Amino acid sequence: MAAPSPKPRRQLPLTWLGLMPFVIFVTLFLILPTMHIVVGAFQDRTGAFTLQNLRDLNTGTIPSSYWVSVKISVASAALGCLIGFGMAAAVVFGAVPRWVKSPLMTFSGVASNFAGVPLAFAFLATFGPVGLVTVFMRNNFGIVLSRDIGFNILSFWGLTVTYLFFQIPLMILIITPALEGLRREWREAAEVLGASTAQYWRMVALPILFPSLLGTFALLFANAFGAVATAIALTGSALNIVPIQLFAQIRGDVLGNPNLGYAMAFGMIVITAIANVLYIWLRIRAERWLK
Repeated sequence: MAAPSPKPRRQLPLTWLGLMPFVIFVTLFLILPTMHIVVGAFQDRTGAFTLQNLRDLNTGTIPSSYWVSVKISVASAALGCLIGFGMAAAVVFGAVPRWVKSPLMTFSGVASNFAGVPLAFAFLATFGPVGLVTVFMRNNFGIVLSRDIGFNILSFWGLTVTYLFFQIPLMILIITPALEGLRREWREAAEVLGASTAQYWRMVALPILFPSLLGTFALLFANAFGAVATAIALTGSALNIVPIQLFAQIRGDVLGNPNLGYAMAFGMIVITAIANVLYIWLRIRAERWLK
C-alpha cells in the first residue's frame, strides 16, 4: 500500500510581505505605546494596581483643562466644517474655475498633515507679538491686535485659528467625494417638482449629506483634541489645556506624577476613540446612501 502523500505546507503569500513594515510600524509606535499608557493609568509609582489616578482626574485644574480642550476642539471642528464645506461646494458645483480643484486638493493633502512645531512657528511669525501681520497693522494703521481687536495668538481663539490651518483642508478632502456623489438626477427631479435651490439643499442634499457632515465633525473634533505638539509649541503654559497638563506630569519634574499623566492620556484616548468610532459608523451609513 502506497504511503499517503504529505499535505502541502501553507505558505504566506508573498504579497503580504509588503504589509510587514506597516504592521511593524503600527505595533511599535501605536499599539505598544497605547498599551503602556493604559496599563500605567492603573498603576501607582510602585507598579501596584490602583484607581487613584482616575480619581485624581477630578482634582485641581485637570477638569477645566479637559473642558477647555473640548471647547477648542468643538470650535475648530465647527468652523473647519463650515468653511471647508463652503470651499468644497464651490469647487464641486462650479462656483469657481474648474482648474482650481487640482491645486486645492493637492494643498489640502499637504496642509491637513502640517502641524506641530512648524505650524506653531508659522503662526507665531505671522500673528505673534512681533509677527508680520501684527507689526504691519500697528505700523500702518495704528491697530494693536491684542488691544483693539482682542486677538491674542496665545489664547483660546488663537489656538483655534491655528488649528483651522489643518482642519479646513481635512474637511475639504473628506467632504469633496460626498459632494461629488450627489447625483444630478436628484437635483433635476427636485427642479421638475418645483423645488427651489434652497429647498433642494434643505430637503434633499443636506439630509443625504448629514451623516457625512456629522461624521466629519467627529473626526475633526478628534483631530483637534489629540493635537499635542502644536498646542505645546504655540502656547507653552499660557493656556490650560490637557496636552499642557499632560506634558507637565510626564516630563520628569519632582512634582510631576507620570502615572497621573498616563491617566490623562488614557482619558484623551477614550474621548478620541469615541469620536473616531462615531465617524466610522456615520461614514458607513453615508456610503450606503451615496451608492
